[in-house]
Amino acid sequence: MIITIAGELGSGKSVVADDAAKKYGLKRYSAGDLMREMAKEKGISLLELNKLAEKDPAIDKEIDAKTKELAEKEDNFVIDSRIAFHFIPKSIKIYLKVDPEEAARRVIKRKQTGEEGETDIEEAKKHVLERRQSEKERYQKYYGIDVTDESQYDIIFDTTPTKHQEGIDAVLDMVDKFIKEHNIK
Repeated sequence: MIITIAGELGSGKSVVADDAAKKYGLKRYSAGDLMREMAKEKGISLLELNKLAEKDPAIDKEIDAKTKELAEKEDNFVIDSRIAFHFIPKSIKIYLKVDPEEAARRVIKRKQTGEEGETDIEEAKKHVLERRQSEKERYQKYYGIDVTDESQYDIIFDTTPTKHQEGIDAVLDMVDKFIKEHNIK
């Protein structure tokens, strides 16, 4: 079983991926971790790396190649990645949505826990919207896909109104139902 979790910045992809990996006994991977590592190696912010990726397809291509390779070598894992669903069509494809203002609050909360992010709500919201636009344009340009087209996913969930664990549990309940309906092992 392979689960791909796509979604917007601040939608909860990482926490849902963590809990899904634990629940189903799967390995856990993250394209975001790869991007953060690349940004750190280059000495730039994640937003700056995203902007650089708009002009240099090698950045996305490197991460995408690792995703494709992973799918060829392994059969049981969870990956949170904006476009892994595109490279791993046999996966259970989940898309998490979130309102930009709520996403901004979550980005600020990550900053307060030591992760990269802004501390001002308006600045964080601007960052969220810029990243969404940057990524949407790149994936359309490089692969001809609109990551916000919900028809590409098996499960769509809006995490905006949910509390942390409540949202994770609701998404995993939907995954359980999907697994049963499709007899996935």
